[in-house]
Amino acid sequence: MTTNESLWQTHYRHPGQWDQGFAPQTLPEMFMAAAAQRGAAPFLDFMGRRYSYAQVADAVRRAACGFAGLGVRPGDRVGLFLPNVPHYVAAYYGALLAGAVVVNFSPLYTVDELAAQAVDSGTKLLVTLSAAALLPTALKVMDRGQVEKLVVGSVAGVLPVAKSLAFRLFKRRETANVPHDPRITRFSRLIDNDGGAAFAAPAPDDVALIQYTGGTTGTPKGAMLTHANLTANARQVDAIDPKPETGDRIVGVLPFFHVFANTCVLNRTVVAGGMIAMLPRFDAAATLATIARVKATALPGVPTMYQALLDHPDTATTDFSSLRVCISGGAPLPAEVKARFEAATGAKVVEGYGLTESAGVVSCNPYEGLNKPGTIGQPIPGTNVTLLDREDPTRPAPAGEAGELAFSGPQVMKGYWGRPEADAEVFTHGWLRTGDVAEIDEDGYIRIVDRLKDMIAVGGFKVFPSSVEAVLYTNPAVKEALVIGIPDTYSGERPKAFVTLNDGADTDGAALLDWLNPRLGKHERVVAVEVRESLPKTLVGKLSRKELVAEERARSEGGAALQTIPNPR
Repeated sequence: MTTNESLWQTHYRHPGQWDQGFAPQTLPEMFMAAAAQRGAAPFLDFMGRRYSYAQVADAVRRAACGFAGLGVRPGDRVGLFLPNVPHYVAAYYGALLAGAVVVNFSPLYTVDELAAQAVDSGTKLLVTLSAAALLPTALKVMDRGQVEKLVVGSVAGVLPVAKSLAFRLFKRRETANVPHDPRITRFSRLIDNDGGAAFAAPAPDDVALIQYTGGTTGTPKGAMLTHANLTANARQVDAIDPKPETGDRIVGVLPFFHVFANTCVLNRTVVAGGMIAMLPRFDAAATLATIARVKATALPGVPTMYQALLDHPDTATTDFSSLRVCISGGAPLPAEVKARFEAATGAKVVEGYGLTESAGVVSCNPYEGLNKPGTIGQPIPGTNVTLLDREDPTRPAPAGEAGELAFSGPQVMKGYWGRPEADAEVFTHGWLRTGDVAEIDEDGYIRIVDRLKDMIAVGGFKVFPSSVEAVLYTNPAVKEALVIGIPDTYSGERPKAFVTLNDGADTDGAALLDWLNPRLGKHERVVAVEVRESLPKTLVGKLSRKELVAEERARSEGGAALQTIPNPR
């Protein structure tokens, strides 16, 4: 192996030149240009109901006017607490057209998680749905004074007529009553205008999105992504697609609140002029049915999704003849999953890599030609990579050794929201450090071999051990707590907790598991709580995870690791 990054420059496998430029652009400019060009062409398909580019553009303009009418001014933060529904697209581009900054919040967040990030970002207005899984959480955050206003949409209102009626009749338990409150505006009321107001255009270097991430230190922070960052990354991703056909139909089941889908599904589809078949959550049967119904050409996803599709009996009878490419990200893609999915569908599965600080994507295996399982391919156009010394990131890695992967390019974030000290940690001489240790092989392909951070990757979601440990410490029986990721063939990793108990505590691991998991987000839930007499510590007495990680790795290599862990309680 070598640290010579010129290998990928001289053996570039993506279409075009790696050093091509991407002129600064804003997201409203990008979207409205596509809408003007595509007009009546379908842009969104939601459970069979289709919306053209022109219809969505009209909703975007109306949403922008509605936000302005609610007092949203340029630079204000508008939060989106939404799954993949048409409201998200109208609110996302509408808020940006009004000059606001969008803040994405995961629908899996607990009240405390949503409140903490709303306060940190200064979000005053939150857009959500009248769903039992969302509205009660949003109402509690508003009632605690941590957001000032809510805009609430209805799923039934955007479904096809027959499905809308069925939803109203049979899924009442999945909806929540919207209280009469002057602080709450219905989404239908938000867009009840002519959309005719004029807005001062944001600048490409203005912040468009605050996206919370673990960063490279494992502490949740808001990455400030500019209009130029996001529009460049969408065009970079589009540039690596040879596009043998026009009119791509993308299955949009990855959540838009995640930067991967925001770039690779939403913004990139706008650039390409394609259609997104949206699904509000991942369900294997519904995803397979959607692929066949819309004759999907692309299915961006995470490894756990491809595994779930392989496990579903409908896969054997699904027509995959239209499907040509699947971009896998969010977690390492097992070679056997890639091979099995390609054999079952006839589509190419290419593994990529990115992080929130990169607006989504840094590198990817080529769609055509040499594809190397276990690598993250080569940098996408306009992106430069290097390897830094693991002990001293101000120096390059020694020749022939792995180093910390760092990159630069037009997609690199502006910095962390309100955290200049974190900026100083992550930027080194113009390079953004990833916290991942990598090698570059003789073909210029990058392989991640380790990571410096403690963050746990669960099926594409990031889990912060310190957050789970903080919940454990609220139990009076717990004296010390450590959380690590352990191997799982389905999710890649799952969190496992290790604790010691206070004197006289009358509990065990099973009881603590039952107590802990209901207090966590679904992706954070641990597979086990192991009670020990003591936990490993450093020489200065600090709790140390690395010994536990080594133990679990030894168990995995010895064949004792859990194979596919059932969903935690």
